[in-house]
This record gives sequence, C-alpha cells and structure tokens, in this order.
Amino acid sequence: MRILVTGGAGFIGSALIRYIIENTTDSVVNVDKLTYAANLESLGQAAHNPRYAFEQVDIGNGSELQRVFDTHRPDAVMHLAAESHVDRSIDGPAAFIETNLVGTATLLEVCRAFWMTLPEEAKIAFRFHHISTDEVFGDLDESEAAFTETTSYAPSSPYSASKAGSDHLVRAWHRTYGLPVLVTNCSNNYGPYHFPEKLIPHMILNALHGKSLPVYGDGRQIRDWLYVEDHVRALYLVLCRGPVGETFNIGGHNEKRNMEVVETICDLLEEMAPENPNSLKSGNPYGFRGLIRFVTDRPGHDLRYAMDASKMERDLGWKPEESFETGLRKTVRWYLDNEDWWQRVLNGAYRLERLGCDSPMEAWV
Repeated sequence: MRILVTGGAGFIGSALIRYIIENTTDSVVNVDKLTYAANLESLGQAAHNPRYAFEQVDIGNGSELQRVFDTHRPDAVMHLAAESHVDRSIDGPAAFIETNLVGTATLLEVCRAFWMTLPEEAKIAFRFHHISTDEVFGDLDESEAAFTETTSYAPSSPYSASKAGSDHLVRAWHRTYGLPVLVTNCSNNYGPYHFPEKLIPHMILNALHGKSLPVYGDGRQIRDWLYVEDHVRALYLVLCRGPVGETFNIGGHNEKRNMEVVETICDLLEEMAPENPNSLKSGNPYGFRGLIRFVTDRPGHDLRYAMDASKMERDLGWKPEESFETGLRKTVRWYLDNEDWWQRVLNGAYRLERLGCDSPMEAWV
C-alpha cells in the first residue's frame, strides 16, 4: 500500500511511520503542518528510506491537500493530525476547533473527491482510518466499567470535544457518502520521542534537572497507559484487517493513578541515574521524590479513563506486549540515552532550520 499519514511528525504519527517502514513493504506519505510539537527528527532512519515522502501541508488547506492526493494517489489514509494538549485547549480552544474539526472536515472532503475517481476495485480497497482518543467518552468513577466502543460521548475539555466532533464527522462521511472508514480510540500513550509537555517526559526531564514535579490536585486521577509501539502495531492491524465502519478501542490494560506514575518515574531514576545530584545515592536526603509538588487542579479535570480493548483481542488477535512497568523502564532508559534529541526540543533547535530563525527564542514565538 501507499499510506498517507497526517501528523506523521508528531509522537504517535512518527512511531507509526517508523513501524511501517521497518516492518512492512508499504510506502508512506507524511503530511504534516509542522507545528510546535512536530519534530521530523523523531522519524529517525525512516526519513531516509526511499519508501518515505514528506509534504509540509496544513490539513485545513484544501487545494494543497488535493495536490498531495493527486500526486501520491494513496491507497489508505491514517489521520493522526490534531492539536492534543488539554491545558493548551483550555487556554486557547480556537486552534483545536480549527485543526481537529475544520481540518478533519477538509481532509474528509478532499479524500472523498479523490476516492470517487478511483476504479471500482481500488475504491473498495481504500480505507480512511481516523485515530482518536478515550477522552471523548468523558470520565468514570472508580467503580464504573471501562469504556467500550458503544459508550456514549461526554467530552469534558475543548480538546476532547473537538476530537469527539471529528469522530462524528468521520462516521457521518461513512453513513452519508459511503467513504470506507475505520475509527480507533486509544488510551494515554507514552514512550520514546514523546514531546516534553506531556506528563511522563515532563516528569523525567524535570527530575533530571532538579525542577519541581507538579502534580495536579491530589494526584489520584487514573489513566490507562499504552506503550506507543504497542499502539502503532494495533493501528496497522486495524487498517489491514478491520471491517469497514467499525470502531476499536485500543488500551494498555494499565490503569495507574497520576501520583503512582510520578513516583514510579522517581524510583526508576533512583535506580538508573544514581549519579544525578538529585538522587538519594548522590547524597540528596529527599531524592527524586522530594521534587514532587501538588499544584492547583486543572479545570474540569477528568477523574478516570479506562479502556475495554477486548474487541481488539477477540476480533483481531491484538493485545499489548508491554506492561506499564516494562514500558516505563524502556521509556526512562530512552530519555537517559537520547539527551541530544530532547535537548534540541527544549532549546528550540529542532525548529530553527525549518523556520529560518537565528535563535531558539524566535523558533518558539
């Protein structure tokens, strides 16, 4: 296949492209606007493969998208491009509506127009795979059953509301126009190349630099954690074998309180970075856990997410290979071994060349 991946320079998108290039004979066209959280360096060696192509295009730009479809003529679309940080959506919801709703609608229309021109056999084989989040379902109390594919939507934040809207658009384009779609909703991802504003990399890097580890509220919020490489393996499986029109939940079967996540990171760093001046073994009487600070809770903060991914296992034979403990250990190890990557993110250097800036400060503005 020739697969068009939107948002392929983001965290999950880049992991998906690395997986496809390394494990299949498919070709990939990476369509990415290259906003602040996009990093082409996350593609690693996949970016140099002859089966990879890159197009710097905003999914809200219909004419440019049409050019991309006409040029590359994909057999499938995997749509990951999205604004995804909840705190940013609270501070500025307009960008989330523009990308996640308007951008998805534009992509669907361009894709539909292209799909209508295909020969019948190619038209039947074509797929539009929309990748979404568990946050569209709202939250659960501690005793409620996990989200299933038929759970009603009840988003809490501008981010999750915009993603819920995009899910509805995709299903409407299937019902109304017959576009062959697939939808997946995933739990919290983590792993290598994760942008440092997200919880796990933020805590790892703050701890290494002796900065406070801010925990919202009482830290009792529960999330289901999914190692990103398990996720992208599931995504490709759904694309290849999922029945048209179906939805699949993808979860890690790893429910953890936020406080437990932060404490586990601290304990892994005590073991894996004993030479760090903030560790107990280096003489710090409080160790990495001493950096934990409770801060004012996020507005509308969801209490618990939990995903029932039994349909993935029952229908497609997928289940996660990593437990939270093994996946988090691999993640901490990766950040300890790849300082060059995250230093270039923290100082803005990863954006300098593509933006033509003279200083990191310009790159972030």
